[in-house]
Amino acid sequence: MNPELTKSEIESWLRETDPVELEKLWQAADRIRRETVGNAVHLRGLLEISNYCRRSCAYCGLSRHNPSLARYRMTAEEILDAARQIAAFGYGTVVLQAGEDDGIEAAWLAEIIRTIKQSTPLAVTLSLGERSLDELRLWRQAGADRYLLRFETSDPELFRLIHPPVPGQTLSRIDLLRQLRSLGYEVGSGVMVGIPGQTYRSLAEDIDLFRRLDLDMIGAGPYIPHPHTPLGTGLLKPSVCPAEQVPNTEEMTYKVIALTRLVCPEANIPSTTALATINRESGRELGLQRGANIVMPNCTPPHYRQLYEIYPGKACINETAQACQSCLAQRIRSIGRTLGTGPGGRQHRTAVPNPQSDSDERSAPNQ
Repeated sequence: MNPELTKSEIESWLRETDPVELEKLWQAADRIRRETVGNAVHLRGLLEISNYCRRSCAYCGLSRHNPSLARYRMTAEEILDAARQIAAFGYGTVVLQAGEDDGIEAAWLAEIIRTIKQSTPLAVTLSLGERSLDELRLWRQAGADRYLLRFETSDPELFRLIHPPVPGQTLSRIDLLRQLRSLGYEVGSGVMVGIPGQTYRSLAEDIDLFRRLDLDMIGAGPYIPHPHTPLGTGLLKPSVCPAEQVPNTEEMTYKVIALTRLVCPEANIPSTTALATINRESGRELGLQRGANIVMPNCTPPHYRQLYEIYPGKACINETAQACQSCLAQRIRSIGRTLGTGPGGRQHRTAVPNPQSDSDERSAPNQ
């Protein structure tokens, strides 16, 4: 971790617009990435196993209040077949992702996890929303290695606004992340960049919270509005001064990735599909060159993939898993990086990153 980069310095970098100064940030993040996690880009095969969700989050197209979405839930056989294909591609991890689906029974999924672990060399990452501690414990005992749960924003008022609670909910997401750690999971979280109501100060607090939680995996992607959600239609408008609203831009996302690498040098950080969606030509590559070291190719069968619509217009929506494999390998090699092997878990190495270029000309922008 980097004890020297304060929240005020993080916020200053988030506000920075000078391309010359930002180039120093990109170079520092890439240097720290190279020194701490190396040049390998680990590929984690994503399986979106269900688009059912009990939640009514204000930004997400999977909301139970979206009547236009056809729902699906993959069968055990479909999941296992796809996992075996992911292993055959040479990826080190399968990510089982879904909406917060009560129809995914704990014992059913535990058996799938056991079978994957027994029949493939894959690490298993789960991203299934807020589940009970008993369920999380069962899945960990079955062999699940990692759990991803975005806290989305550290601003409690904004979180409550965009994440209406469900009956019986007792733990906050931050509490649940700590419980996941105690159960032995590698723990991942993250935020959306530029969601309405997000301020520069709260985003700086998010990045500082990454550091305080000592997360193993951290995701940051741009907010992309969905037309069938309260935020996407404008029916919900969080109150924030326009000058303080974080833009949901490509450049702002790179800033968050780079700053996250500096304060959490050992973490695994993806260059997200959302980045590739807003810049299909080079979004993933630029993310990898500004601090990221993970890519999550979508291995969901295409006829399901188009129905997992958290946001519209997702990149590679109609590509086969084989086509994605070939394309990503070529893109990764084109920027001088190598394809990672094995599960690619967090490397527990220490580093003392510096948020400046090698010349270390200043302590923070605009200060």
